[in-house]
Amino acid sequence: MIDDTIAAISTPPGEGGIGIVRISGPAAFSIGRQIFLFKRKREKIKSHYLYYGHVVDPKDQTVIDEALISFMRAPHTYTKEDVVEVNCHGGIMPLAKTLEVILACGARLAEPGEFTQRAFLNGRLDLAQAEAVIQIIRAKTETAMRLGVNQLSGGLSQKVKAIRQTLLSLLAQVEASIDFPEHQDVEEVAREEIASKTKASLAQIEELLATAHHGRILREGLRTVIVGKPNVGKSSLLNALLREQRAIVTNIPGTTRDVLEESINLGGIALTITDTAGIRTTEDEVEKIGVERSLAALQTADLILFVVDSSQEFSRDEEEIWQEIATKPCIVIANKIDLLTEPQEKLALLAEQFQPKQIVAMSLLYNEGIGELEEAIKAEIFQGKVPAVESAMVTSTRHKDALRRAKEALLDLTGAVKAGVAVDLLAIDLHTAVENLGEITGEAVSADLTREIFSTFCIGK
Repeated sequence: MIDDTIAAISTPPGEGGIGIVRISGPAAFSIGRQIFLFKRKREKIKSHYLYYGHVVDPKDQTVIDEALISFMRAPHTYTKEDVVEVNCHGGIMPLAKTLEVILACGARLAEPGEFTQRAFLNGRLDLAQAEAVIQIIRAKTETAMRLGVNQLSGGLSQKVKAIRQTLLSLLAQVEASIDFPEHQDVEEVAREEIASKTKASLAQIEELLATAHHGRILREGLRTVIVGKPNVGKSSLLNALLREQRAIVTNIPGTTRDVLEESINLGGIALTITDTAGIRTTEDEVEKIGVERSLAALQTADLILFVVDSSQEFSRDEEEIWQEIATKPCIVIANKIDLLTEPQEKLALLAEQFQPKQIVAMSLLYNEGIGELEEAIKAEIFQGKVPAVESAMVTSTRHKDALRRAKEALLDLTGAVKAGVAVDLLAIDLHTAVENLGEITGEAVSADLTREIFSTFCIGK
């Protein structure tokens, strides 16, 4: 348990019906009693009950706010410490003044994420579960939220811990064979066990790694960039996807000079859509900067929507754009299909030119083809089906990297076993894999890393 007592405002800044100040630590109950005047005198306070009264300044009993207070006794709390929560009116001044008198009574201001860090240090959550808390808070779609809830309930942790436990058992056998070298049969059994269990563990790690790409997209969203030469309908496409007039649309080429970024929810997937300046050769200094930013946006895109004017011939500028994006995930938007007398003929030519990319025929002037495009996006990213979030998925770059390093250690171990390397040397790779997996759940993690992780949280969490 931690020795000091911390406090912070746990609700977002601004005005609202209710705001909460949270206190956690050994002096939480004492401080709660000092700053709260109960409506009725209370000799004994029950845990996990709400009491009505007023927040007061202990120095002179000045009333700060009408409020509710709850005293929650350890270990049945978020941090597994004594916790007090004061429910004030949700305004800047009542919350700030309430926090001020709490700090004056001996608590210190919590650091970012310190409440959740204490939950981790006190064994209520493992590290992967703790990271899921911030994932839930920042979720932009229901799918992302459900993914976070699954991780908070231990979906990923259970799989990682099971793999790690298998490897720990192997490590114990290897160390036994080192301690008793006179027993040749022990070493032979150890080699056989290592070969079979390493193979099974590798398969489980690869299964988790296979979810990482889709897991990141479901958690963070899909970085989608709209590109094309000027006046082909890029801004119209952005407006159509947003269902509002966000970007300026005119018949004048080069209207968009900078990148515009907006977010939408597409069937449970958060799309961060970037509308770029038309890419073409230009002498205009401002437009040049816009083109450079457009090209830079392509480098980090998960998906590119390449808009072409189907009523015009493919230009040199478009050929240069295509060379830039041909190897990336891309959907070709054949816009202005309403201007064609023989649309199928033109679409066949485009299909031959852009093979094997998907081509969606659209008339953004008449708002036609939006549904087809949305289905094409799902097909491009998820082969038409959004993965089930109830299963364990890797959603964090940190988790992916730790699994990758564990996999490399086990591959080295497999090679060493086949090469007949001495058993005591096999323990090195096994230990490395165990340590890497322990980084995910926090069973083997440095204090610096945990501080870095929790520093990304808000102060009240």
